[in-house]
Amino acid sequence: MEENERNKAIHYYHMKIQETNDPYYWYCLADIQAKAGFIGEAMNTIDNALLMPYSYPLKRELLNMQANLQHGLSRNLSQNRSSVVTEKHGDVDGDGTIDKVFLTADKTPDSPFWQNITLVIRNGRTNQYHQIGMKNNAGYNPTLFLGDFTGDKVEDILVVIDSGGSGGMIYAYVFSQLNGRMRQIFDSDVFNERQTYDVTYEDYYRATVISHSQNEKYILDLTYKGKEYLSEIYNPNGTLKEPIKGWVNPLSGLYPIDFNRDGTYELEAYQRIAGRYNADGLGFIQTVLKWNGRGFVTERQNVAIVGGET
Repeated sequence: MEENERNKAIHYYHMKIQETNDPYYWYCLADIQAKAGFIGEAMNTIDNALLMPYSYPLKRELLNMQANLQHGLSRNLSQNRSSVVTEKHGDVDGDGTIDKVFLTADKTPDSPFWQNITLVIRNGRTNQYHQIGMKNNAGYNPTLFLGDFTGDKVEDILVVIDSGGSGGMIYAYVFSQLNGRMRQIFDSDVFNERQTYDVTYEDYYRATVISHSQNEKYILDLTYKGKEYLSEIYNPNGTLKEPIKGWVNPLSGLYPIDFNRDGTYELEAYQRIAGRYNADGLGFIQTVLKWNGRGFVTERQNVAIVGGET
């Protein structure tokens, strides 16, 4: 099947799944993904298909497809077709055995840029491999962290990748074993879409930041920026020479912190506030996210600024 036809077929099955959620289409999607070499995507699709009460064609056939993909993944890893970028060890499925969790990727020659970054878990009890693809799978300095974010005493997986773009944007994902399956429970793209802001310069050396998702207003004192900076945009009487709008960048940092020292980690998210241009930093939005049993929700949000000269 040519690439164009394959992409059309994948799109078709995605649409049918959204319309009907029929196990037949899950099976067809997994089959075409596997044949196209999209192993991580196929494994995730099979996981979803196996959750159906009446899997098509038979649960045994889905398990056979899964086993074949596992075998191919194991063979590829043993042949070192991709490099292991980083690895951690911990019990990420709650079965009491230590699993090996690592990121594989393709190194760009003479560059720190990694492509096809993939999360791989080797089950400590069965030695089977589970490969998980990520939507944004290329960037710099991919890292892993294992810790309990959901409060079930089982370690979850945090993956962070530097995008290399302006503003220091990152890609970040959290994976957790839920109902017997490894699930993605945090996606930086979804976070960025939900966190919307307005940044507006005001008269008398101030800027306001409106956080629409939290219905909060923050006021920044800009006097720390210095006289030269302020004289460029303010009249001597403190009024603006012209209207100025800033913005808040996408996620630039995501840090696991156990604020309550109870063994369960929260996530602290950083977003940079930009003024007239990207390098004109006004401060940071700091959002603490906590798992509520269904997803990560904002526990609190603050704005921080960098101190100026006295």
